Amino acid sequence: MNTPSASDGIPTRIGIVGSGLMGRGIAQIAAQAGLTVHLFDKQPGAAAEARSAIAGTLSRLADKGKLAPAARDAAVSQLQVAETLASLTGCEVVVEAIVEDLEAKRSLFRQLEEVVADTCILATNTSSLSVTAIASTCRLPGRVAGFHFFSPVPLMKVVEVIDSVLGEAQVGDTLAHLARHLGHRPVRTRDTPGFVVNHAGRGYLTEALRVLGEGIAEPADIDRILRGAGFRMGPFELFDMIGLDVSHPVMESIYEQYYQEPRYRPSPITRQRLAAGLLGRKSGRGFYRYADGKVMPEPQPTPPQPGSMPIWVSGRDPALSERVHGLLRAGGAQLDEQPRPGSGSACIVLPVGQDATAAALAEGLDPRRCVALDPIFLDGPPTLMRTPVTTPAARDAVWGALARGAAQPVLIHDSPGCVAQRVLAMIVNIGCDMAQQRIATPDDIDGAVTLGLGYPQGPLALGDRLGATTVLHILDALHDFYRDPRYRPSPWLIRRARLGVSLLTPEA
Repeated sequence: MNTPSASDGIPTRIGIVGSGLMGRGIAQIAAQAGLTVHLFDKQPGAAAEARSAIAGTLSRLADKGKLAPAARDAAVSQLQVAETLASLTGCEVVVEAIVEDLEAKRSLFRQLEEVVADTCILATNTSSLSVTAIASTCRLPGRVAGFHFFSPVPLMKVVEVIDSVLGEAQVGDTLAHLARHLGHRPVRTRDTPGFVVNHAGRGYLTEALRVLGEGIAEPADIDRILRGAGFRMGPFELFDMIGLDVSHPVMESIYEQYYQEPRYRPSPITRQRLAAGLLGRKSGRGFYRYADGKVMPEPQPTPPQPGSMPIWVSGRDPALSERVHGLLRAGGAQLDEQPRPGSGSACIVLPVGQDATAAALAEGLDPRRCVALDPIFLDGPPTLMRTPVTTPAARDAVWGALARGAAQPVLIHDSPGCVAQRVLAMIVNIGCDMAQQRIATPDDIDGAVTLGLGYPQGPLALGDRLGATTVLHILDALHDFYRDPRYRPSPWLIRRARLGVSLLTPEA
């Protein structure tokens, strides 16, 4: 245990108000870091119960060899039950982790100001409320800041340090220093709706709902495509894990707080399912069905036999064309390798940003014989997309050949940007706009997202991997097709694509 001292500039006594899941997690890591922790809850006996629960957690860690017995005993000794708010008088920092209600938090902070010293920092663990609104009714609003942890606190090694409009810079500096001592990465952010992590998460979930709402693909197919693109969980698996009673109100809240910004537009799908009680795992049914807490498997379509129809592949990108030829050869397909397809050949187009219809017409091909293959995400399950008039014979020739030579393809309806392209482009664009608004630094945006959301990369690094010009091309194509400002590219993305520099490049 690295016990802090006053000379370190790290607070040594911390008060925590609220002994629920979040309060317990914060208390645990603070005690393990050597801070004296005063835990208060207005419910009689709740703080004492929380102390016992934390002690039990620490004992289990010691039993598993993840914590030395001496460290366990030292941490437990740091936990003290505060019987009244007045017991927090000597604390240097007080963190509230109570109900997510603005007036309740305002009232608590006004009460705390009557018992703590004027130098005590008052921190709120709010996930969605305005820190400025909480601070505004305090006698000393400058000492109020956000200190937003993620659940489970001991495992989620990131904390958002939110500077309110009324905040003093040294308050955020102290909390950031404290976060590092607790073993967490501090992310400094302005007081904006959703802060960094919940704001950045809008692209993944809302665009997946847009794809579902257009009838392009079913939830299980969308999830499979995006897992193949590198995400640990598909968006609808994530909805079911979180619960629509939590995720839908957050979507509506951020949308309204940003005055109906189209990028954050929610979907009526989740509102209807919430009204129906289809919350996810907690209700036994969401976008998937559950039995004994486990997801019930979805039926998979049986791929057709490839047949004898030759398959021609667009040669606009020779290297990419040859890679697709390799996948088809592995499935035993008969290839048409002429510059233009024969009259009896099925045709594969490889669109970036476009749908199958536009890609077929751009190459002067017969849309009835065309199937699109997402060329960017060929390492996962192939995404196949037919035009509205693609014949079953052409569809089945490509589908069957790829199914024999690779992972089971996912067959979807026509969509600009397929599925993965458009979802990832939205993630990148929102991350870029957060950087443009100076909500946080580019490095902090990516760090918060990878730690807080578990994405394979932060949005800006993801944009660099795809290529800023490619992301810009996808967004422009989506914007041209839908004529929806939802897809307008961020100025941050446009400028860095033109300059040919990383999206992580800060302002000079």
